[in-house]
This record gives sequence, structure tokens and C-alpha cells, in this order.
Amino acid sequence: MATDPITLSDVDANLLPRTLTGPIFERAAELSAIQRLARRVPLSIDATTSIPVPLDVPTADWVDEGGRKPLSSGGVGVKTMTAKKLAVLIPVSEEVVRTNAAGLWTQLQNDLPVAFARAFDHAAIHGTTMKGAAGPFSAFLAQTTNTQQLGTSGQGDGGIYADLVLGMQQVVDADYEFSGFVADTRLKPQLLLATDTTGRPIFVDTTAPGTGAAGEGTLLGEPIMYSRGVSGKYRRQSTSTDTGLRAVGGDWQQCAYGVGMDITVRVSREATYVDEDNVVHSAFQENLVLLLAEAYYGFVIGDVAAFVTYTESGGGS
Repeated sequence: MATDPITLSDVDANLLPRTLTGPIFERAAELSAIQRLARRVPLSIDATTSIPVPLDVPTADWVDEGGRKPLSSGGVGVKTMTAKKLAVLIPVSEEVVRTNAAGLWTQLQNDLPVAFARAFDHAAIHGTTMKGAAGPFSAFLAQTTNTQQLGTSGQGDGGIYADLVLGMQQVVDADYEFSGFVADTRLKPQLLLATDTTGRPIFVDTTAPGTGAAGEGTLLGEPIMYSRGVSGKYRRQSTSTDTGLRAVGGDWQQCAYGVGMDITVRVSREATYVDEDNVVHSAFQENLVLLLAEAYYGFVIGDVAAFVTYTESGGGS
């Protein structure tokens, strides 16, 4: 059955239909390596609302009938999650919007999740914005002092396998559970090329079909999620650089994130905007439609000592 085409007049000026925004958030979670390992908690989209997030558990113990009840040792650690706004301004030709609005919304459903997932992972891992400024979250994974350089162990001592285990040992010795990795895609061929002293591959495969475009699998018996946000260098983004970080592993129950309920998209044919070269553009004069997409995310870490970073020998490039 044929359906009427979507036109610009069908679009609410303040909010995309939930039939469009719902899949965007779901897809962003699939593409974000951090969100696929950390636990999700409720988050208000009100940027002034802080959500307490317990990241520890009270200590229960046995007691005789009628005896003094045991007091929990250490109490319950609580971190406060505050919603932070993530935004992107998209100039679109008015002719494209008028003639192919349905295709534009389909493209938004493909592109916005990638943009949101990249920005979220970059901030949660490196503590910076995509352009290198201070990020929105007070705690981020690269703050951990636990680190392991890949390539330290010789082939006869286990090679990269031993390096990965030595990093895991730092987390376990700090009394945390090691429950998985997020890794840069550049690590994948390194793992597959690693051999023992007889030339046999150490890792037969480290990936498995998954829902996320970056791939997922297991490494050392734990889940691994691949994302270019780990190194910070992205394809088709000239401002990104390789930090030399290749993986982060640790206790992912020590991480929590939240997302707002809706993605708001404001539409304007008359506003002006300033591009990266500080040139002012008029949407009215240049026949543009400006789409301003905004969403709220939060992220907290119980203890950065629950994580270890794995760095590339010699740094990034």
C-alpha cells in the first residue's frame, strides 16, 4: 500500500517523532563500546538534575537470633550522575529537504547514532570533546594509573598474550573483577598476527558477529568490544589523532551511564551559524535548513583503579 511522502511541514519544529528518535538511541547504544559493557541507569533529561548512582554494595553477615545486627563495613559508595548535553548542527539544502524529506530522516537515523556514539565514547575514555577540549564527565577511563604497554613481553615469555594478562592482573590485584575490554580496531590485526615460538597463532579469532558495527567477541575469555574511540582517530575526521591507546579493560560494573528520553531536533530556515573557519552563514540567504540535534547523556565511574589501559609500544601515529 502506497504511503504519502513526508514533507517539511509534517515535521514538528521542536521534536522528531518518537518513531525516529527511539531507533537513534538504540542504535547509538549498539555502536558505543562503552555502553555495551557498562550498566545503564535512569537519567532525567533535565540538565539540572543529578542522579545518585550506587557503585558498591553493603556488606551483609551472619548473626545469631536476637544478636546485634552487623554494621555494613564501608557503607555504600555513591556517585552522582548529571545529565550533559550533546549537540550537533547540520546544515541541509532546502531543496533536499523539500524533495526528499523521508530520505533525510532515514539518513539522520543512520548518521546521528554514529555521531553520538563517537562523542560519548571519546569523552568516557579520554575525558575530552571531539575537538580536544575538556570533556563533560568528571571521571573518565584514561584517568586510571594502571597501565600496560603492549610489546613488553618477548615472544618466548608469552608476547602480547602475557601483556594482556599482566594488565588484567593489575585490576584483579586491586580487588576488582575483570569483566571485559574495549579495544581499538587497530588491535585486532595485532592479535591475529601474534604467534608462539613455533609460529602458531595465539588467538585464532577475537571477533564474533554482533549487533554493533564495530564488532564484538571474546579475549582471554572475556567480552571485547571494538571501537575507534579507544585510539581517538576516526576515519573521515581530519581533527582526530591517534593517542596510542589500544584497549581498556577492567570491572565494567564500576561504570554506569544514562541517556535522556528524547532527542530534540529544532528546525530553522532563518537562523545563522558560524562554521569551523569562523565564517557566518545565513540559512535564509543560502537556502538552507538548519537541523540542531540535541541529546542528554551521563557517565560515572566508581573507581578508576578498577580499570587498566593498554598502550601501543612507541605511541600512536
